[in-house]
Order: sequence, then C-alpha cells, then structure tokens
Amino acid sequence: MKYIGAHVSAAGGLENAAIRAAELKATAFALFTKNQRQWRAAPLSDETIENFKAACSKYHFGPGQILPHDSYLINLGHPVQEALEKSRAAFIDEMQRCQQLGLSLLNFHPGSHLKQISESECLARIADSINIALEQSEGVTAVIENTAGQGSNLGFRFEQLAEIIEGVEDKSRVGVCIDTCHAFAAGYDLRTEETCAETFADFERTVGFEYLRGMHLNDAKSEFASRVDRHHSLGEGNIGHTAFRWIMRDPRFDGIPLILETINPDIWDQEIAWLRDQQSD
Repeated sequence: MKYIGAHVSAAGGLENAAIRAAELKATAFALFTKNQRQWRAAPLSDETIENFKAACSKYHFGPGQILPHDSYLINLGHPVQEALEKSRAAFIDEMQRCQQLGLSLLNFHPGSHLKQISESECLARIADSINIALEQSEGVTAVIENTAGQGSNLGFRFEQLAEIIEGVEDKSRVGVCIDTCHAFAAGYDLRTEETCAETFADFERTVGFEYLRGMHLNDAKSEFASRVDRHHSLGEGNIGHTAFRWIMRDPRFDGIPLILETINPDIWDQEIAWLRDQQSD
C-alpha cells in the first residue's frame, strides 16, 4: 500500500498537522515538531503529546506514515567542534521529541563540510553524530535525506549515503529518504521509465532498498545535474510525470511515507489524488 501525503503546517498545535493532512485526503504527512529556524524550543507538554496522538489516531495515521523533519540549522558534519556539538545536541532533542510523540522516523539533511574538512571526514562526523543520537533515544530511526549537492552539502551521491550508513553502529535504526528533485539535480536521471529503472538499480546496488524509509516526491525547476535545489509541482518541472507514475506502480515503494514538498500547497489535494490514481491503469 502506498502512503501519500505532504509536508503540512503544524501552526497552532502539532495536532493540526494531522488534521490538515486528513483534509487533503492524505494517508501520510510530514511536519516540523518545533520551529525549524530556531535552535531551541520549549519542551513538549503532556497536553501537546496527548492531543497529537489523539489526532493521529482519529485520522488513522500510524508512526510509519509520518515523516517528521528536523531543523534546517543542524549540521551533523560541521567542521568546527563547538558548532558540531550544538548541532548534535539539537538533533538529540529532535529525536527525543519524536520518541515522546510516538513517532518512529526522523528525516534530516546529512551535513556540510563548509570547505574546511574533507568529504570523508565530514561523512565520518555525520555517522558519529547519528551514533550519539541513537544512544540517547529509543525507537526512532534516523532517516538521511539525499541532497542536491548545492554548496558544500554532502549526501548527493548514493555512495555518500552508503558511507554514512557504514559508519552507523545500529543499522536497524538508520535509513534513507530519497527526494526526487534532489536526485535529479545531483545527476540521477528520472525522465523516462528506463532512466528511473537505472537510477534505482544503482540505489539498490549502492545503498539497498532495505534502507529506504521515505520519499519526497518533487518535480524540479532546476536543470539535470545542476546541483541546484529548486522544487516544482508534479509534471510542471524538468522531471515530468513519468517518474511519479513509475514510482506509484512499483511495489518497492509500498509502506513508506511518500511526501510532497511541491511549491503550491493549494493543489496538494489534486496532486495526492493524481498520484493515487496512477497505481492502476
């Protein structure tokens, strides 16, 4: 079964994310559990936790259908030790917030070397950061999102994702989220059924589908292999409709959150309905 949804707002209370997802007729959703542009947030109250869990139960969203995202400020591969420790503390807090909310996944951007350390050292720091966070949390899988490779961001090659996973001690609690726009911008072609098959055969060889725990379904304003991260609505960008139809018909993408981060929230309900319709001829 395909779980399809969007990254919805949690403004006014975390429970509103579940309500907004249900209004879209979604079967999955993503959210921020705190302000993504601030380092600190007030601890979750018992009332907040209870209200969120109640809304998820009411609208039939299980933990495997929800893909929370951490703060954009966090850089788990930061080259400066003080900044690295700050990022690690913030990531641990994000993992623990997910644990309190009964969630089983936390999606995050792996990190950047800022042109101050080597790629391999940065990847090792990211893996170490994950290990530290896993030791201080329970039941939550750290889900690494592939990037477009913009600036000094790592995680744009499948080999980099595999290298991070190799450094994680508890491999049962690490996974990957593939963003289609990021993959396309990083040089993985998705414009035809043949190139989709080639790209995900490469993913299977290099990382493995056993680590795929979610996807972001986004078309791309950016050009192929441009290393530029610019999302677009489905079928309106340089990827086109074919990839999303192909994904919806492939059972390897069953049972994980498939999340829209496309640029027009006003048509998310239409995009979700279209994706759902692609599952059969």
